[in-house]
Amino acid sequence: MPQSTETTATSQSTRPYIIAWVIGLLFYFFEYAVRSSPSVMITELSGFFGLTAVGVSSIVGMYYYTYSVTSLVAGVALDRVGAKNTVTAGIAILGIGCILFAISNILAGDLGRLLQGAGSAFAFPGCVYLASKGFSSRSLATAIGFTQCLGMLGGTAGQYIVAPMIHGGVTLPAFWIGIGIICLILCIAQFVITPAEKHQQLTEKKGSLLAPYKIVFSNTQSYLCGLVSGLLFAPTTVFIMVWGVVFFQQDRGESYQQATLISSMVPLGWVVGCPLLGWLADVAGRRKPALIGGCVVMILSIAQMLYMPTLLPSYISMLLMGIGSGAAMIPYSIIKEVNPDKVKGSATGAINFITFGVTALLGPLFSRLYGKTLTTTTDHARHFESAGLFLIAGIALAIIISMFLKETGRSAQTNKAATA
Repeated sequence: MPQSTETTATSQSTRPYIIAWVIGLLFYFFEYAVRSSPSVMITELSGFFGLTAVGVSSIVGMYYYTYSVTSLVAGVALDRVGAKNTVTAGIAILGIGCILFAISNILAGDLGRLLQGAGSAFAFPGCVYLASKGFSSRSLATAIGFTQCLGMLGGTAGQYIVAPMIHGGVTLPAFWIGIGIICLILCIAQFVITPAEKHQQLTEKKGSLLAPYKIVFSNTQSYLCGLVSGLLFAPTTVFIMVWGVVFFQQDRGESYQQATLISSMVPLGWVVGCPLLGWLADVAGRRKPALIGGCVVMILSIAQMLYMPTLLPSYISMLLMGIGSGAAMIPYSIIKEVNPDKVKGSATGAINFITFGVTALLGPLFSRLYGKTLTTTTDHARHFESAGLFLIAGIALAIIISMFLKETGRSAQTNKAATA
């Protein structure tokens, strides 16, 4: 077959996957918008559900319980069933969760947020799966990097764009039902566009299905990777995406618009930090210096905002923190490199499970220690400082744990081979 004809045939076979990947990108964008948008409507949600801000944070935090657990299912489902049914189901679950969240009932709110987390867990692994089918190895990393960046833009949009919508007259039911309908439309498009694949039937015994996770969870390094990533995600998922706007309003006296802008800078920083720190780790040939460097940037940016607030505007401080927290993605590379090739997909599910399990544990703790006292404290400056030190302590713990991670970068492997 002539080369041009072969190239054309290859292009035609991969084009549906690329289109399906684009639809998956929209899924990932809206998933992150759904994840972050409650932070700009805490007051509205309090009135809607008849709860305090702490009660609302408990409902919002439900997202991470199902997100972490379902992450374990997503990788296996993609390998066994393919993207057509798996990703489509994830979008549908997210859409239904959004519609349920529009009902002024605590039980519906809890269930809606649980479904949002469960559906969202399929977004990133689904996009990676579709990208691996649609792009060559030369452009796959770029496609995955673009996927992560678009998700972070969704996080920014969930705060900076949603805030004026809610305060401009859009009701909570209208917003959540609207997002739900968009997701259901994407669900139909995903099912129609994504090619059907022949996959091995689920006839294996339960033990063989769970065998990859047995390998991953038998490796101590897997837990260390998840803990580091979870502690670095926490300032974003526990603070910014739930309490950020309210904290900057009440503890720092910022206007609603300014508090929203400040909070939205963190996910925007991820857009820069994720590819930048990943690139630095690749160029240096070492993972741990880039990882620890990102941690240091996070600590310095928070400390500057706490103790030298006039040095830089808060929105610049939060942008820098977001860039530094892009280091949280480096353990995702390490966990793949410290486990056998045959379980790399399951390794991604495992680190997602641990990472957002950390968020699910720290979220209620932060709410109890600092969210509950936000409106009753008489010293807002000290209150904000204490909350900031809580975040710094978590990042410092991540640095300590990082010391025990194996260096898996190219330079370390080359040195190891040379001394063998």
